Amino acid sequence: MKRRRLGSHGPEVSALGLGCMGMSEFYGARNEQESLATIHRALDLGVNFLDTADMYGPFVNEELIGRAIKGRRHEVILGTKFGTVRDCYSRIVRGVNGRPEYLRAACHGSLRRLGVQTIDIYYQHRVDPEVPIEETVGAMAELVREGKVRWLGLSEAGPITLRRAHGVHPITALQSEYSLWTRDPEDEVLALCRELGIGFVAYSPLGRGFLTGRFRRFEDLSPDDYRRNSPRFQGDNFSKNLDIVQNVREMADLKGCTPAQLALSWVLARGKEIVTIPGTKRREYLEENLGALEVELTTQEVDAIEAVFPVGAAAGARYPEAMMRLVRG
Repeated sequence: MKRRRLGSHGPEVSALGLGCMGMSEFYGARNEQESLATIHRALDLGVNFLDTADMYGPFVNEELIGRAIKGRRHEVILGTKFGTVRDCYSRIVRGVNGRPEYLRAACHGSLRRLGVQTIDIYYQHRVDPEVPIEETVGAMAELVREGKVRWLGLSEAGPITLRRAHGVHPITALQSEYSLWTRDPEDEVLALCRELGIGFVAYSPLGRGFLTGRFRRFEDLSPDDYRRNSPRFQGDNFSKNLDIVQNVREMADLKGCTPAQLALSWVLARGKEIVTIPGTKRREYLEENLGALEVELTTQEVDAIEAVFPVGAAAGARYPEAMMRLVRG
């Protein structure tokens, strides 16, 4: 298994980790047995980086991970997140919370659900605009000193916030959406991560599955799939994005790999500090994704991919407006 170090002083993790969110909600029906089998298969194949959050479910995804890694804790670098507040009954997102007293309680809850004594990477899921980042990270640093957390991370934080946070306590990893159709980190964030020695964790590297080429019609999404509310999956945007993905499919055919493998190998080719966490709840897709590690792209091939899928090519915002307001930290 190919591995990369997260940041200058962080852990060594598999270049492809496993995003576990979809095992519990958002992407259609749950299948706990297949999800557990997928996690176990990932560990068997050398994947050691698992990603979850307390808001996935909410809470039940951490419980699932806890069951999956029981007896195998030593094989895992475990990342989880706090700060996105959801109603347990309606599942509506109520906002973000970066207050010290909240994050301390959230950490204790995550430790209990995961069945572990220490969280490897603890991320603030979204930046709370009402709480100075110095105050939040200062409280997170206390968890490190107490041995409850090993390394700190932020998710979807902007460059100014990231630099301020890093000044309080070393930030080991920044997690943000990054893929062929979401190139925002290239503006400033990736360069800052390199400057400060912060690892970059790319979530949704397959564009929430769109870049795999498996979706041909909006109706291919199950009625309870949250992607039906995503602007990029709706109306004319769906058709426009499908045309671009067809170009990626054709390039993958020429390369002798799948569109998913081409998209993942492109992300990994963007920098040695980048690790990806494609999400899946099925063993077959896990194994397909891991095949991307055997796909080596030349500089000319990277340029050709970006020529057919340039910056800004994706039609539609990556989240509905209410969610977009939470990713401008």
